[in-house]
Parts: sequence; C-alpha cells; structure tokens
Amino acid sequence: MYVLGIDPGLTRCGYGCVRETSAGQSVVSAGLIRTPVEVSLPRRLAMLRAELVSLLAELKPDAVVVERVLFQTNAMTAMSVGQASGLALATAAEADVEVAEYSSNEVKLAVTGYGSATKTQVQEMVARLLGLREVPRPPDVADALALAVCHFAMIRGRGLVESSTSPGRKEKTS
Repeated sequence: MYVLGIDPGLTRCGYGCVRETSAGQSVVSAGLIRTPVEVSLPRRLAMLRAELVSLLAELKPDAVVVERVLFQTNAMTAMSVGQASGLALATAAEADVEVAEYSSNEVKLAVTGYGSATKTQVQEMVARLLGLREVPRPPDVADALALAVCHFAMIRGRGLVESSTSPGRKEKTS
C-alpha cells in the first residue's frame, strides 16, 4: 500500500510517499513543490495543482493524507496554507483517491507516542521508523512523511477496533 502525505503550503508544499509491506515501511518518493512568491496567487495555485496532478499520476497512491489546519498565528500564512490544503484535498478527490486529514497533534501522537512532541522529535522518529540515515530536510518533507506514517498507524488502529467488535465475537460480560 502507498500513502502520499502532503504538508500543504503555497510557497513550499512538502510531499512524502511511503510504502508499507510485510517487511515494514519505506520511502518511495519525497520532496518539495515550490511556487515563486513574485507570481500572482491564481497562477501559483494553478502551478501547485499541476504539480499535484502530476505527482498523483506518477505515484498512484492508495491514499492521500493532508495536514488539517487548525491554528496559525499569522492570518496570511493561514490563508495560503488553507488554500494549498483545499487544493490538495480536491486534487486527490478528483483522482478518486482515498483522502484523510490529521491534525498536527494526531500526527505527533501516532509517530512519537506523545501528542505534544517537538518538531525535532517527530523528524527524528520519522527517520528512525523509515530507516533513513538522516532526518528528512526541509521540515516540510519530514512533516509530509510523518503524515503518511500516521495514516498507516490509524489504519492499523481502526483494524484492531473493527476486529474486536466484529460480528460473531463473543463479548466478555461481568
């Protein structure tokens, strides 16, 4: 199974595709999509969309995971991240790919076991979990890979919950 994590941003949009097999998880592709700040907003959005469409066509992920934007101290940053996020969600939906969103706290919890982990702790765990020699750079790439790792953890968690409540299973009563 392939999961493409997207850390949305208009100037820098991180992506990371992770494959999970019986042998574990590994990075298929990771990088950064950049748009020039001197270009108009509509043109930058069109550029980002074109890159995302190309990425989805090339990688053919089973799921796309986007960080859910909950809070930004800078309103301008929040707007551009929100626009990039919406674009990523819509592009994945248009490609008929499963879409999921997780907050940064959900990602931190799934990757490190601690919902208030620092960015450095998340980046180090991403490198360790994916068998990388060093922390992925820039941070947008590490965050995108963390989103993909989080999704696999959430899938496993849902599988455990579903199997424990499946029909035919005898519930223990006191």
